[in-house]
Amino acid sequence: MHLADATWTDIDDADADLAVLPVGSTEQHGPHAPLGTDYLTAEAIADAGADAHETAADQPVVVAPPIPVGVAEEHRQFTGTLWVSEDTFRAYVRETVESLASHGWTRVVVVNGHGGNVAALRELCGDVTRHTDAYAVPFTWFDAVDPEDVSMGHGGPVETSVLQHLHPDLVHEDRLDEAGDGAADGWGDWQSGVNLTYDSAEFSENGAVGDPGEASEELGEQLFDAAVDALADLLARVADRDVDQPNHK
Repeated sequence: MHLADATWTDIDDADADLAVLPVGSTEQHGPHAPLGTDYLTAEAIADAGADAHETAADQPVVVAPPIPVGVAEEHRQFTGTLWVSEDTFRAYVRETVESLASHGWTRVVVVNGHGGNVAALRELCGDVTRHTDAYAVPFTWFDAVDPEDVSMGHGGPVETSVLQHLHPDLVHEDRLDEAGDGAADGWGDWQSGVNLTYDSAEFSENGAVGDPGEASEELGEQLFDAAVDALADLLARVADRDVDQPNHK
């Protein structure tokens, strides 16, 4: 059940306590992939995961509209990238989760498509769970899949493959060679376990990390299906979980 498509009277009749909230980012993904990569992917996985759970468990899931701007200042030098502070992001997502819970959808899985959001989401979901009547957990789709022979990167083969599966019209296939030529091999510049860089422009000429020329629609379908299955499994656990908090402080 998609909030954006439903009337309030229709959604009011829904017998549901489980919701998914897609979050992502609007940021550069090299010269070949769209700025909306992270939230477009999170939204598609949230939709399909909710459908899979509804089919398997005969239990409705409310799907919230995506939050398209996240913690992405590390891409600030590349035109079109949008970002908010971690404080703003945590507050916005938290209050969105709390508004879902106010309608009775008190078990919320936040489906995330952007690495820069991970730490903030873990913190705010814990805060919501400890101090409100809601229960929230973050799900970052690329942490739930295990692609063989390719690394996650940024605008690299993993994300590009999933986009080729979901939105092939948004991938500039004629720029894949250019993207690979200007991409970094890895994220950052590391010494003694410390990343010495803060912004992607410090180590990547065009913003990409990893060679998107290694992407394929077939790999994208495999990764997407694996992420959807993992989300459906998580929704089943969240739906059945005893979420009462311990009495001790």
